[in-house]
Amino acid sequence: MLQTIQEEIFYPSSDGEPLAESYSHLNAILTTLAVLKQYLSGRQATVLADQFMYYAQGFPRLRVAPDVMVIFDVPPGGRDNYKIWEEGQVPKVIFEMTSAGTKNQDLEFKKTLYEQLGVFEYWLFDPRGEWIKEQLKGYRLEDDTYRLIKDGRSEPLQLRLVVEGEIIGFTREDNGEKLLIPDELVQALQEKDAQLQATAQRLAEMEAKLQQYQERFGELPE
Repeated sequence: MLQTIQEEIFYPSSDGEPLAESYSHLNAILTTLAVLKQYLSGRQATVLADQFMYYAQGFPRLRVAPDVMVIFDVPPGGRDNYKIWEEGQVPKVIFEMTSAGTKNQDLEFKKTLYEQLGVFEYWLFDPRGEWIKEQLKGYRLEDDTYRLIKDGRSEPLQLRLVVEGEIIGFTREDNGEKLLIPDELVQALQEKDAQLQATAQRLAEMEAKLQQYQERFGELPE
């Protein structure tokens, strides 16, 4: 009977609320999502944004919607919502794009909840610098308690985090390579395409000159 009741419990995937309170926050969320999805492509991990995370089976009201969460050791791909007891993994890293209006919730309820759930790293990013002077602040679990991260690096992601205007910039620790945001990726692809076109043009010119030589002097000696 209990199993039947559990199966009938509905876990919503949306509450009808807007994704973010401003364009700055929305851009920070979507950029972080895109960059980390690209970075973790091909690995047993997923990156979700503004989707309900349910943390108590049978209690659909016990939920939270992190702005961006990274979960390791789960199948890649999206979900309508995330149920910890089904996936078997707690998010390893959570980002909240904070503001003066959400400061108390981010520093009190969410920080306490993530700490109790065992979320290893919790990052607060204030794109407009409304209450975090340096805009970016992170916490890492040490002995089941959040301690301030002072070196600007994410251990689970193996990335260094820096503020780039109203978004977070990410740099790989292994090779120092900067992770490109979508606009930078498009520009890089366009530049690469232009280089390939220029190379193809040079090869075509060389082939034309070779053909002219052969027509005038015959085949090149072997």
